[in-house]
Amino acid sequence: MAASGTVIYVAETTAPAATEAHAATTAGTAVAEVKEAFPPFDPSTFGSQLLWLAVTFLILYLVASRVALPKIGGIIESRRQRIDGDLAEADRMRRDTDQAVANYEATLAQARASAQKIADDTRGSVRADIDGKRKAAEERLSGQMAEAEGRIQSMKVAALGNVDAIAADAAQALVARLTSPVSPDEAAAAVAKLKVTP
Repeated sequence: MAASGTVIYVAETTAPAATEAHAATTAGTAVAEVKEAFPPFDPSTFGSQLLWLAVTFLILYLVASRVALPKIGGIIESRRQRIDGDLAEADRMRRDTDQAVANYEATLAQARASAQKIADDTRGSVRADIDGKRKAAEERLSGQMAEAEGRIQSMKVAALGNVDAIAADAAQALVARLTSPVSPDEAAAAVAKLKVTP
C-alpha cells in the first residue's frame, strides 16, 4: 500500500508538470506560427492588400465627393451668404444711423436758428415797444413842460405887471409921507422912468 501510495503521489506530481510542458511547447509553436503568418508583413498578401486598399480608397472617395463634400460646401456657402447678409445689414444700419444723426443735427441747427430768430424778433419788438413808450412819454413830458413854461411865463408877465403897480403904490405912499401927496399917474410915471429893462 505504501508503494502504491507512493506511485500515485509520483503520478500526481508528474502529471501537472507534463501538462505544463506540453502547454509551453504548444504555445511556443503557436507564437512562432503567429509571428510568421501576420498578413500585413507577409509578402505573399501584398497584391490583395493593395487591391483592397484601392477599392476602399475609391469607395471612400466616392462617398466623400458625392455625399460629404456637397453637404460641407452647402454649409460653407450658406454661412458665407449669412455673413454677407449680416455685413450688408450692418452697413445699411450704419448708413441709417448716420442719416439719423445728420437729420438730428440739421433739425437741431434749424431749431437753434429758429430760437435765435424768435429771440431777436422778441428783443426787437420789446425794444420797439419800449422806444415807442419812451417817445410817447417824452412827447407828453415835453408838452407838459411847454405848458408849464407858458404858465410860468404868463405868471412872470403878470408878476412883472404887478411889480410896476406895486412899485407905483409904494412910491406914492412914500412920497406922500415924506413930502406932499402925489397922484397915482405921477407915481407910475416916476417908477417907469426908473425901471431898468433886462
